[in-house]
Amino acid sequence: MSSGIDPYDHLCIFLNPDGTLTRFWTLPKKKANPIATIGEPVVSKDHTLNAEKKTHVRIYMPTIKLPPNDDTRIPIIIFYPFSNWYFSMWDTESNDRIASELACQVPAIVVSVDYRLAPENRLPAQYHDGVDAILWVMEQALNPNGEQWIKDYGDISRCYLYGHGTGGNIAFFAALEATRMELEPLKIVGNIMNQPLFGGIVRTDSELQHSTDPLHPLCVQDLIWELSLPIGENRDHWYCNPIVEGPHTSAISKLGKCLVIGFGEDFMFDRHQEFITLLRRHEVQIEALFHDSGFHAIDLAVPEWADAIVESVKDFIAEAENKP
Repeated sequence: MSSGIDPYDHLCIFLNPDGTLTRFWTLPKKKANPIATIGEPVVSKDHTLNAEKKTHVRIYMPTIKLPPNDDTRIPIIIFYPFSNWYFSMWDTESNDRIASELACQVPAIVVSVDYRLAPENRLPAQYHDGVDAILWVMEQALNPNGEQWIKDYGDISRCYLYGHGTGGNIAFFAALEATRMELEPLKIVGNIMNQPLFGGIVRTDSELQHSTDPLHPLCVQDLIWELSLPIGENRDHWYCNPIVEGPHTSAISKLGKCLVIGFGEDFMFDRHQEFITLLRRHEVQIEALFHDSGFHAIDLAVPEWADAIVESVKDFIAEAENKP
């Protein structure tokens, strides 16, 4: 079905003898912009998340909140960007646009997380980084010398986890881990999973139908999981296939309200349907938003779809907070 395609060439990567990757493909970067200028709707700044792990966060703040003219606080969105596990997106122009729109339109403080990459760091390292970001936000809010935007303008009782693609996978497992932690006064009100990346050994109809997808043929999907799962594990490990029983299963029923976003022409369509069924079986309050057309990660390629998803996230948060 996808014979003749070299997945390493397709992804523009080379696996080195020491198990690291050489990544030949790059995307335009965007520097943080912490100084508000006239007409600038969003400002941003970078912080170290964990120096030992060499992870970072970029915080986005709508400028409407910068003047200390009232005590109104805004929600905090902890955002896990798309990466396919192996490619960093957190400081790219495309991710900057999405995070900036979220901050401006919701409005909210957005904490975009730079998590570690595979295969140099295999799962569950990325989940640990996802939880680190939650704890970092809480620390900044409670520390008198913490990050000013979070401390002065953010409402840690109104936090949301939002992930895109592989980031959606991270958002799910970070949310599960958060249910086992004492986080008060921080509260995760909702979890947003935009085209979360999952898999499994048995092929689904949508995977077979899109086996030669120009961006994600089956052999590429398989390689992505081969590089990211713990060595010796297959695609029916719960990190990849949450439908199987695992340590995560008992926590699913404790999740807060969830939004799952998908597209009808995504090779992940059937996986997303199975995932939604799983959440409902555990009586999770869930909103499923599916579009008839559209391929995987279409919102990274088509700005109109990116805007539409931001609007959906805005509506979900407004509903979760019972806003008109």
